Amino acid sequence: MPQFAESANFLNDLGSPLLMAKLDAERYPKTASSLGIKGYPTLLLFINGTSQQYTGGFSAEEIMIWARKKTGEPVVRLNSVAEAEAFAKKYSMYVVGLFENFEGPQYEEYIKAAISDNEIQFVETNSNEVAKILFPDTKITKPFIGLVKSEPERYTRFEEPLEMDNILQFLEHNKFPLITTLTELNSVKVYSSKIKYQPREENILASVVTDSQVYVFAESDEFKSLHVSLQEVAKKFKSMIMFIYVDITEENLAKPFLTLLGLEDSQKTVVAAFDSKISTKYLLESEPTPSKLDDFCSGLLEGTVPMYYKSQTIPDNENASVHVVVGKTFDDLVLSSSKNVFLEVYTPWCMTCDAASKQVEKLAKHFKGLKNLLFAKIDASVNEHPKLQVTDYPALLFYPAADKSNPPKSSLKDLGAFIKKNVKAEEHPANDEL
Repeated sequence: MPQFAESANFLNDLGSPLLMAKLDAERYPKTASSLGIKGYPTLLLFINGTSQQYTGGFSAEEIMIWARKKTGEPVVRLNSVAEAEAFAKKYSMYVVGLFENFEGPQYEEYIKAAISDNEIQFVETNSNEVAKILFPDTKITKPFIGLVKSEPERYTRFEEPLEMDNILQFLEHNKFPLITTLTELNSVKVYSSKIKYQPREENILASVVTDSQVYVFAESDEFKSLHVSLQEVAKKFKSMIMFIYVDITEENLAKPFLTLLGLEDSQKTVVAAFDSKISTKYLLESEPTPSKLDDFCSGLLEGTVPMYYKSQTIPDNENASVHVVVGKTFDDLVLSSSKNVFLEVYTPWCMTCDAASKQVEKLAKHFKGLKNLLFAKIDASVNEHPKLQVTDYPALLFYPAADKSNPPKSSLKDLGAFIKKNVKAEEHPANDEL
């Protein structure tokens, strides 16, 4: 892990007394086992013989910052322009704090925030000249806090009451770039990010609070053509929605999300949103033009974008004894149908589903003469509907024509008896033997 060695060099250059070491767990399995190591790489910090799990990112800078904060150095004090210039060359992201004196309630809130945050290096100074080297803003007055990043939106001022929770929320909303590129190294940090949208009181949407992440899945060349317009949309919704780019050719990163959408084989650009709070998904079902992206994001915050449910293409059921239902036809063929509907819910990986399907086909042919009865099946692995909540397969559901709100589960044997008793009487009788 080269980042670990690089962070060790950083810490050594800073004069840190922290000793960095490594253990070959394959060569010394008993030692690794005694430390509770189960996966690799595992980073542990030992203080007075007691270990604690590393919880930071995996760049050399992130490892260094986490280690320094955990060993009593949450803030770096800069006293000269030369120190500030040297510091700015080493760090890609940091928080600047300018105070008249290093004491008082506001300064204490700043220190508490620095201790609570494990990702970003905090610096402090009482010199306006030093602060302007780090954050070149002519309007800096004490006290002042600002975030600096190596991104197009490089400088961001903190403008809320100087309290720890406000500072931490400010960092959570602004530490990522306008569009974050998902990688193996930052994936945990991205997935755990909570960007909450809290509208102002005068806004009619004041009751809406959401954790939204908009993902753009595209090949790198396609994304380049979208980047400028997407940046403008991201600026508008900054601190409300997190925008993430995923290279669609990176299967380990893209495919899990695309599978949730039923689009795992897609080669085209896909724009989708995932709400981490209630585990729902939304899909932009049009070309990702600037206006469509803007409307999509506004709709997410207003709650007007419909939830997305997977569906196969609508099949041709002509002359089929068992009709194939997909997500898009579930309402028409099942819930809105004037017929009694017997539905088999299956998945390709279900070991007993094939045998059940053969029995359903047999049952459908037996009761073929009943015009008010429809036999149907749906593949739950690639089709979804809010009214279809099944976890065990196969599931055999009967939807009576009179009331389809709560379909009872049935076995094939029970269903045959039920049909004979309740459905068959409505039309001419069928053969009594299955």
